[in-house]
Amino acid sequence: MPLLILVFQALILIVLLLKRYAEKRNTSDAILAILLLISSYQQICYTVGFMGWYDTFRNTKINYFLIDAGTAIAPLIYFYVKSITKSNFKFLKKYWWHFVIPISLVVYRLTIYTYDALQPGFNETQNGVLKIALDEEIMQPVLLIVGFSVMLLYLAFTIQLYYNYRQKIKQYFSNIFKLELNWIRNFLIVFTFLFLYDSIQTVVGTIIDLGYIERWWFNLSLAICAIYIGLKGYFTETTKLNKLDFSFSPKQISIPEATKETKKEVENTAVAAIAALMEREKPYLNPDLNLSELAKQANVTRGQLSEIINSGFKMNFNDFVNSYRVNAFKGMLKEGKHEQLSLLGIAYECGFNSKATFNRVFKKLTNFSPTQYLQSLVG
Repeated sequence: MPLLILVFQALILIVLLLKRYAEKRNTSDAILAILLLISSYQQICYTVGFMGWYDTFRNTKINYFLIDAGTAIAPLIYFYVKSITKSNFKFLKKYWWHFVIPISLVVYRLTIYTYDALQPGFNETQNGVLKIALDEEIMQPVLLIVGFSVMLLYLAFTIQLYYNYRQKIKQYFSNIFKLELNWIRNFLIVFTFLFLYDSIQTVVGTIIDLGYIERWWFNLSLAICAIYIGLKGYFTETTKLNKLDFSFSPKQISIPEATKETKKEVENTAVAAIAALMEREKPYLNPDLNLSELAKQANVTRGQLSEIINSGFKMNFNDFVNSYRVNAFKGMLKEGKHEQLSLLGIAYECGFNSKATFNRVFKKLTNFSPTQYLQSLVG
């Protein structure tokens, strides 16, 4: 009963995600809905078996359609994260190659079902000739290895994709709290946990016989995780990058026939110009400042500005801008602003847009919390 209730809730979330996809065409909604649908299908098959359906109706043919979903879920996990972390993501035709294995499995099962259905006495048995001799004896052990390998590879690719995204936004945005997508981190933790749980259960199952009761806890975990993923995926804004292109490559400033001395001199001049702009115009006070906006103010390209900051200031864009905000915060404290405003209020005036980002950045750049730093001033 708990599993049926959870599966029913997951189906409601699937309908909501598909409805929103039909209205807004967010690819991430469609991918997540399909991912949850496949997971729910596995849950339904297990629950029906747990209720004794397969034992009571021995001629049921459901075993032909209990296909390992891991080979389909793995690429869906990857493309869900990719659809959120890549600006203007579109699901291209070439991406269908990632689903060759699950599609082939469906075709294979339909083929052996068709063959077995033509054999005498098929209606009176649960599994036909090929299902027993080919599928259960040969293919199932092979699919265990294939499923494990596919999930391991795609989880590794997806974690790397997310890590690269986190590094990339630091090169483009000055406030990254709303773009860090901690939900995706949790999403990956959930599937990593399920993968490890299932792998351990599979290994144990090769040593001792695990029945429906022993496998109940994994299926309960899967059902709970599906609800969590569905709820967070539906209520979390995942389209922040849809209309923004922050793809760029650092680019050296072009200096025709430059000597090393000339190049160094020009680089120093560029660094000084950016520092002067930050002091004079104070663009860091804009909480939404990004690399493109600052590049326009400095009259350089995004790639050139990124190179100047990375090489000249030895920082990424995020740390560079926030270092000015931290210095502005320190200056306001010395002026006694804390007697009029809260520390968070001062932080907002300096260009920060969240308490979490402010506290983390301040600690990183000063080795003090904002409260400790204030105490060191008044003490």
